[in-house]
Amino acid sequence: MAGEESNKAMEVLPKALTFAHHLVEQAIKPGEWAIDATAGNGKDTEWLARLVGSEGLVYAFDVQEKALERTRERLQDKGLLSRTKLILQGHEHLKKHVLPEMGSRIEKEGGAGAVMFNLGFLPGSDHRVITKPETTIEAISQAMELLKRGGVITMVIYTGHSGGVEEKEMIYEHLAELEAENLVVLSYRFMNQGDNPPELVAIEKK
Repeated sequence: MAGEESNKAMEVLPKALTFAHHLVEQAIKPGEWAIDATAGNGKDTEWLARLVGSEGLVYAFDVQEKALERTRERLQDKGLLSRTKLILQGHEHLKKHVLPEMGSRIEKEGGAGAVMFNLGFLPGSDHRVITKPETTIEAISQAMELLKRGGVITMVIYTGHSGGVEEKEMIYEHLAELEAENLVVLSYRFMNQGDNPPELVAIEKK
């Protein structure tokens, strides 16, 4: 009986991306705006666009034109393109693109409800084109400035590729130094599974 209960408990533990979605759902409301810092194939951009609703807006960044093409096609197919702004540039330039348009809104209403990262490489593309710790950490710093109080940043970190472990370690080292007075940092990972399961790091702005 004890073994059966243990197995049942394991089944209810969500995967890293599922848990990230759960956290974002708690933080963002319809009509607000959000950022997908790594658009990739557009799945999170689509999900965020549904979450913010017809009055909301999602900024989606990626350095690869192929990624934004896939994202655009997905959004067009779902009728969600009007809720998004696709930007062909690295996420270390978040403020450069967001502040000119959202600066006054940030002052009046607060910042983004959520910022989502999926770190690693674009599935089905060149595995040598990966997120880098230096630019990712800069993007995280900018995201924290753009975030509303009560908003969250989620980072799903993949480590099964060359450079993935190093990026994770540098991010963990950086986040461990953040002041707990204004920011809460969560680490969520599976410890006894093989094949480098993705890990989740989340930041809530108090």
